[in-house]
Amino acid sequence: MAQVPSFTALSDIYSGDLLRHGARYQSLVESFEKTYGAKPDFIARSPGRVNIIGEHIDYCGFPVFPMAIVPDCLIAVKVTDGSRVQLANTNAKFAAREFSFEPANIVTIDDSEHDWANYFKCGYKGALEAIGVAAPKGMQCLMDGSVPSSAGLSSSSAFVCCAALATMKANGKVLPQKEVVEAAVASERYIGTNGGGMDQTASVMSQPQSATFIEFHPSLNVTPVKFPATTPPIAFVIANTLVTSDKAVTAPVCYNLRVVETRIGALMLAKHLGLADRPACRNVDPLTFKIVMDEFFAGQDTSGKNDVQVWIERLATMLEKVKELFGTQPQGFTREECAQFLDTTVDALEKKIHADKFPVRADRFKLLQRAQHVYSETLRVVKFRQICESGDSTTDYFAALGELMNQSQDSCRDLFECSCPELDELCGIAREAGSFGSRLTGAGWGGCSVHLVRQDKIDSFVAALKEKFYAKHHPSLKGEALDNAIFATAPGRGAAFYTLA
Repeated sequence: MAQVPSFTALSDIYSGDLLRHGARYQSLVESFEKTYGAKPDFIARSPGRVNIIGEHIDYCGFPVFPMAIVPDCLIAVKVTDGSRVQLANTNAKFAAREFSFEPANIVTIDDSEHDWANYFKCGYKGALEAIGVAAPKGMQCLMDGSVPSSAGLSSSSAFVCCAALATMKANGKVLPQKEVVEAAVASERYIGTNGGGMDQTASVMSQPQSATFIEFHPSLNVTPVKFPATTPPIAFVIANTLVTSDKAVTAPVCYNLRVVETRIGALMLAKHLGLADRPACRNVDPLTFKIVMDEFFAGQDTSGKNDVQVWIERLATMLEKVKELFGTQPQGFTREECAQFLDTTVDALEKKIHADKFPVRADRFKLLQRAQHVYSETLRVVKFRQICESGDSTTDYFAALGELMNQSQDSCRDLFECSCPELDELCGIAREAGSFGSRLTGAGWGGCSVHLVRQDKIDSFVAALKEKFYAKHHPSLKGEALDNAIFATAPGRGAAFYTLA
């Protein structure tokens, strides 16, 4: 199984701008020495990610198409005797913290307090549970992050992954990449975030110069996919609305609510299709839209059809079934109506969807719209990969890929309702400025957007967005702060360790 790589040269981690990266690492080491009086033993590194297409479908079991980006989380670490963990941050607004290993519980995490150290504690606890170390080492840690927070670029997952990796290495037992991902996904649930695994997989397992096609069911499978060779080359620009959405705070009415809606939708669809009592549906937690689709087509003769044809036909059928079941109530379903359909009680239903761990607030669940988004977005992901790998010289790749991204934004706005006015405005300005495809990326409700542009038009495109969006909404944003809000990016390497020479 693939391992997390370790390097002594930054050129093995980053593809360009090495002087800037070198200065940052040197500054981190110097700050560490000032803080702790000694040099770190190593630096753990996990990048953020941008999801090119495939929003809110990973936790439904369907494949997604992200890529790692250059902005990342770094944690410099020195291993110490004892079990005390000391945390500091290069950003002065985050106060230093420390805690000690608890034999009974590893570490206490109070998710009612939105403290930056909770993300480290999550990774620490998940790592120690995964590697089974009963008497862990002490650690002195200094964190430096360049992934914008609350922007949809997975800053929190990058931090949790980095903390898990730092803890594993400090204790001499770094697991293979897939097991690191599993530990990190489980870890984030300690702060009440019910994610599907895309962020952690992209952060840990991405390959340089490639996007990552990630499949979750029946098992985690990662396929590097290169973008088509075009003249001029394809490029992506990330633009942050600077509207913040803290998943841990807004989860009950945004992120976790959407997870719950898809879970209830899957339970009801399984019953509607006569699948609820089959072992594949009855004995699984959680039941997802992907499992329901797979079980509905179990035993289907697919001879003479390629994988893409099978995907397209199945997803089209599921969209018909979704409309058949939920289309009579586009206004949504109450808890009582969902429970009645499933022949259960509201209390039993809430236990089934783990509402005790992931509480939500909603009078009605919009199951039609959520299911339509999930199945249609999956169809766009399948088509996006198909186009990238087609090798068809007659294809207008900019138009074909861009149209799928635009459709995705429409669906996120209208069906999944995870966009916001600023995202909608920014995407509209971007298309007028030369973007072939513009969409929100990440959880949504603010944060970042991603835009498909010609590489030779990056400068003029960025200038247009600065003039028409940022000058209007953020007139005081200048210089480096503005450059950090909108920037071009290329597919980057996933997590790694950097060993000091």
